[in-house]
This record gives sequence, structure tokens and C-alpha cells, in this order.
Amino acid sequence: MPLKVEDFAIEVLTALNSYERHVVCLEKVPEDCAESLRSLIQKAIQAYENRAPDMRHGIALDRHLTVILSQTEGPRPLCGIYFNLHSPYSKKSLAKPRTQKA
Repeated sequence: MPLKVEDFAIEVLTALNSYERHVVCLEKVPEDCAESLRSLIQKAIQAYENRAPDMRHGIALDRHLTVILSQTEGPRPLCGIYFNLHSPYSKKSLAKPRTQKA
């Protein structure tokens, strides 16, 4: 039975509720997040169904979200949805030049 985005409706609803409640993102309003999630889940399904025989995951991501489908012993893979969080106020670390040993 082929996987569909609707198979992961509970995971999507849980992620969207968390997004609306805890995440402040000026570039992606909750409606855009929902649309992105559906698109990324579809891409993760394609990656999962077309993975190499020794691979266990299908992954899709954009700048703000990561979706991972992981093979289980059952017929349905696990679906992990992660928010790629960052702060515009964090300082970028300065790279120190490498010194060569003589």
C-alpha cells in the first residue's frame, strides 16, 4: 500500500500546534508552514519509497523544517518533524585561521 501525506495527519497536526504556540518565524506564517509540511512529507515519502535497499530513512527539508520517515518493523514508518531554529540575534563565531605545524 503506497504511503500518502494523509497517513501522517496526526504528526502534522501536532507539529502545527507546536509551531503556532512556540515558534516565532517572520518568514513563514502558520498557513505557509502547513503547506510546506505537506510538500515536505510528500518529498520524504518519495525519498523513502525510492531509497536504496540498505537505507532506512527518507528525508526532506527546507530552511525551516525537516521531515524524516524512518523504517520500522511495522508497515508504517515513523514520521519525525523538526523545526530548524535559529536566532537572528546570535553572534556568528569568528573562524580562527589555522596554523601549520613545521
